[in-house]
Amino acid sequence: MSSNKGDPADAASAAAKTQRDDTVIRIATAAVVAIIVGAAVANPQAAYDIIQSLRTFITEYFGWWIILAALLALILCLWIAFGKYRSIRLGGSDAKPEYSRFAWYSMLFACGQGIGLIFWSVAEPILVRADNPLLDTFPVGADNGAMAWSYFHWAITAWAIYGIVAVCMAYARFNRGQSGSFRGSCQDILPKQIRRGGGLVIEWLAIITTILGLATSFGFASMQFSSGVSSLFGIESSLLLKIGVIVVIGLITAISVFVGVQKGMQRISKANSVLSIALLVLVFAFGPTLFLLHLIPESIGTYLQTFVPMSTFMDASSVGSLSTWADSWNGAWSVFIFCWCFAFSPFVASFIASISRGRTLREFVLGIIGIPSIVVIVWIGIIGGTALRFDDALSGAITAAVMQDTSSGLFAMGQAIPYIGALVVAISTILVGTYFITSIDSGVHALSGFVSTAAKPSAPFKAVLVVLIAVVTLVLLLLGGDGVLDTIQTGTIVGALPFTAIVVIMVANFIRSVRKDPQICSTAPQADGGEADSVGREASIE
Repeated sequence: MSSNKGDPADAASAAAKTQRDDTVIRIATAAVVAIIVGAAVANPQAAYDIIQSLRTFITEYFGWWIILAALLALILCLWIAFGKYRSIRLGGSDAKPEYSRFAWYSMLFACGQGIGLIFWSVAEPILVRADNPLLDTFPVGADNGAMAWSYFHWAITAWAIYGIVAVCMAYARFNRGQSGSFRGSCQDILPKQIRRGGGLVIEWLAIITTILGLATSFGFASMQFSSGVSSLFGIESSLLLKIGVIVVIGLITAISVFVGVQKGMQRISKANSVLSIALLVLVFAFGPTLFLLHLIPESIGTYLQTFVPMSTFMDASSVGSLSTWADSWNGAWSVFIFCWCFAFSPFVASFIASISRGRTLREFVLGIIGIPSIVVIVWIGIIGGTALRFDDALSGAITAAVMQDTSSGLFAMGQAIPYIGALVVAISTILVGTYFITSIDSGVHALSGFVSTAAKPSAPFKAVLVVLIAVVTLVLLLLGGDGVLDTIQTGTIVGALPFTAIVVIMVANFIRSVRKDPQICSTAPQADGGEADSVGREASIE
């Protein structure tokens, strides 16, 4: 160990180096976004063709990897939760949780809902019911099969993706003393010669992926909020309205992160939870209650019965015959949704990691996978199940609405509920707006932390990040034309693929580090009376 490790001059030099690295990442991120936007504006048709070709290429040649990566994330989470490292405590053996178990679970509950779930909780069951690739093999009924796929895409497996990224970040931060960035979660395993440069590339890729993931949510939210306004006031859900929603919500969020209205954001987050519960209670009470009481247990059984086939469905029959990604069922569903989860994982995992000091790895992993998954299944069970029932009662009216405009499904379902249809539509529209703001706000806070490890992120820089995300969203929206939904999805898929490689590096670094954790080594059998303590001391100073 160097004798001058604590030298103030060395510390100042390291801090200056980190500041320079942060500046490089900021400039590179802004430059790439500017290049993408500039190219799209200069030749919109060429840009559209390129991103569609990229999506087809990724679907055909890497779709298998996206599905496998999601399954491996779940397997790794279960290995951590039930393996010999399960008792390791984040922050060390003496660390105490900063939040009570109830408060911690409540925050995980708040993470369990978002724009993606609200957008697809009606659209996916409706669309998959008529296009379930496993229905012939498992004749479980169209409704049960559609619900099972929806649970599969948004519950346990999706949260395992968040969980594996979160556990790597939390362990590096609390047990290895690294920064709460992706550099900190990966750099130890990189060769020293490329550690600094490699760390910069890793951080930059994670940030670009997150921007594309947030832009996807921004795009979906603007489409759905516009549909809600259209349902409430009879205004056409036009492109101009969607652009106006992006500009207004983006401006509100930019002002929020610039001014730092923490109390206001906390109140909006609490309002999200209250409105979500109110919506579920109203739909359950005034909707097809008896049908839901039958469908939800049945569909959960179907989900468990077909979990392995869904987890390993690679759509092999489409290989070699794809003229476009739309020819592949997985290209439209599993590949897209799990890519979105990988793209969303940087800021979701960062938040989860930051509130979890003092938890054992077992409690941490099972809490992440369990609580949000229950919330997701209850949400989809009530909202999606109600849509299926009313669609049949109304001779396919909700299906027709979804086919015309995917974002309108939630409101078509709401309007079908007797007596309180207008109230359900109003609550749903407000809920989309509040989740819209909180998702972007929390995402920007996480992003700014990734690129400002040397100092507290500045308010102007946070506002700039909001602008970058809004601009990327507008470009995807304008490029899409009639296929705007597909174009917005493509942005996430293109960004998420390289990020899965970063997750592999993070997991490898975590496994390498956890094997030498002092909490494990100190309790290992000691053949010579001192070996375990020696290993523990070595791991603690490494």
